[in-house]
Amino acid sequence: MDFLITGASGFIGRKIVSQLLARGDAVNYLGRHRSNAMDTRAAFHSWDGKTPAPLNDLPRLDAVIHLMGEPIAQRWTPEVKERIRRSRIHATRQLVAAIATARYKPAVLVSSSAVGYYGNRGAEVLTEASMPGIGFLADVCINWEYEALRARELGVRVAIVRTATVLGRDGGALPKMLPPFRWGIGGRFGNGKQWMSWIHVDDLVRLILFAVDTQLNGPLNGAAPTPVTNREFTRTLARTLHRPALFPIPRFALNMALGEMSSFLFDSLRVVPAAVENAGFQFQYPELRQALPQLLTLPQEFNRDAL
Repeated sequence: MDFLITGASGFIGRKIVSQLLARGDAVNYLGRHRSNAMDTRAAFHSWDGKTPAPLNDLPRLDAVIHLMGEPIAQRWTPEVKERIRRSRIHATRQLVAAIATARYKPAVLVSSSAVGYYGNRGAEVLTEASMPGIGFLADVCINWEYEALRARELGVRVAIVRTATVLGRDGGALPKMLPPFRWGIGGRFGNGKQWMSWIHVDDLVRLILFAVDTQLNGPLNGAAPTPVTNREFTRTLARTLHRPALFPIPRFALNMALGEMSSFLFDSLRVVPAAVENAGFQFQYPELRQALPQLLTLPQEFNRDAL
């Protein structure tokens, strides 16, 4: 198959490109600059996300995987919030506009979204059929998904992957969490009762390719089937590292450090992947107690004796 990837140089994108090349697919990727870290077998094409993507300059495509977006994990100044919106909503609009005028349209578009779509929902179990929430991230996700789903009008199958907190060794949320836990001063956020949805990066990559290779369409929750509370996540991480977790982080401290973005860390999201599991997808790491040891025990920098 011939693929086009946006956001290919990111943490998830690099792993998807690697998997596609390993299985013999052809890969094209769009970005502002050619990535020195990218496998040279992947063909680069310039695109800044502000104008329609140059699809007619590419070979005939079977599938598009759309991952690009400004990082969420930073202080949300007005300028950053605008970059978050534009990099998701406007760029997706421009990608679909390019599909509309392409000589050959891909069979499928798999577009990223996020579990932030659901907002702060307490202990409610959230499936793909659940209603959207309210707030900045929910509003971004609603409009982001709307732009991607417009490709259906062009005869393209569209799958939307609402991604949870991604756990990996070399990217995602986990490396940012590790230092205080390695120093023995990690702890839960507030009372720790808020639900966290998470997914091992290998499962997310497999889930995205599963969405390409099957006839799935519409929203898909990219989350492991066993969400945990922040308290449980903290205890499991500390236990895996053989460290205590004694110091809860008060909300005001995170608010001082991160501003408005800190509110997202206290949102409660109990998301389950009903659609992909009903379609037969099997997670390699369905439980946090499986995922964290696999991620933390192999590399030398996470060796317990070195801590």
